[in-house]
Amino acid sequence: MKLDVIKLDGSAADSVDLNDEIFGLEPRADILHRVVRWQRNKAQAGTHKVLTKSEVSYSTKKIYRQKGTGGARHGSRKAPIFRKGGIYKGPTPRSHAHDLPKKFRKLGLKHALSSKAATGSLVIIDAAESEGKTAALAKQVANLGWKRALIIDGATVNEDFARAAANIDGLDVLPSMGANVYDILKRDTLVITKAGIEALEARLK
Repeated sequence: MKLDVIKLDGSAADSVDLNDEIFGLEPRADILHRVVRWQRNKAQAGTHKVLTKSEVSYSTKKIYRQKGTGGARHGSRKAPIFRKGGIYKGPTPRSHAHDLPKKFRKLGLKHALSSKAATGSLVIIDAAESEGKTAALAKQVANLGWKRALIIDGATVNEDFARAAANIDGLDVLPSMGANVYDILKRDTLVITKAGIEALEARLK
């Protein structure tokens, strides 16, 4: 697959050949769903917690005598059936992460890249470089028509470019090792530098 390479000012640079085993696959929603679910579950904090019968703050005094009241037998007011009592079998802190084979995660990233290429949402730029001025970069992004875009650079991201992009709404910048299925699918446009293409193809070969 061959795609044209542009510069940030919109002018043409050259063209690049993309590996069909990475950018030319038929996207499968089931694979993408499994990888995104793995990512989001792993990111979930899991800090949910309720107070059980032994943890709520209340007197442990028997609330009324055992016999002769005509009511049910009760001891502590901490029992789950009472208002402000302990919660029975409520959520406790835990990890929501589950395992997913490394080969499957790599396959998911290939399908995410292929899905952007298939829909025409993949843009290749010569380099992600800037003078560090947000206004100048925002004007270039607006002229290119990128409203919600993810830019993937090579092994490292240009510091001036990252600083300029930090305050632009809807624009994210990641190094090639940070490329992931969720962030790729979340954005409308995927922008990759030539260095990023080389790094991704080396990572996913």
